[in-house]
Amino acid sequence: MEVELTVYLSGEIHTQWREQIADGVDEFDLPVDLTGPVEDHSASDDCGTTILGHEDNPFWKDHKGAKLNAIRNRTLMGEADLVVIRFGEDYRQWNAAFDAGYAAALGTPYVVMHAKEHTHALKEVDAAALAVCETPEQVVAILRYVTRGELMRPSPSLSLVR
Repeated sequence: MEVELTVYLSGEIHTQWREQIADGVDEFDLPVDLTGPVEDHSASDDCGTTILGHEDNPFWKDHKGAKLNAIRNRTLMGEADLVVIRFGEDYRQWNAAFDAGYAAALGTPYVVMHAKEHTHALKEVDAAALAVCETPEQVVAILRYVTRGELMRPSPSLSLVR
């Protein structure tokens, strides 16, 4: 029996991990609908002042943008069957930590993806996750198992570019 999923991809926006997961979903023709935040960094930062008006104080600029982004992110996370949260290498993703807590509060299962070096810093986030992994290939393997019950050993041979 096949299970259809809506999966919200949360976290860092500076690498191609979302595209790698999308490629794997396509490669295996998985019944998965992927959603996520606005990935255009400047659009995400500037949406509040572009739409609602200029702010001289950076706090209020960020405040307006965060609230508009929250409309999209909370709506999509609320509709998701699963949330995948990526913590990247180069930036502190406070938003990703918030999304993990939000998913937990909603009772939405989530998977965390991060490097081994971040295990200690993310121990509480990891403890509430239903899976903790390191690569997009592992996320695709999880999605394949959850949607179809098919086991596969993740490897770079999935043709997902790192």
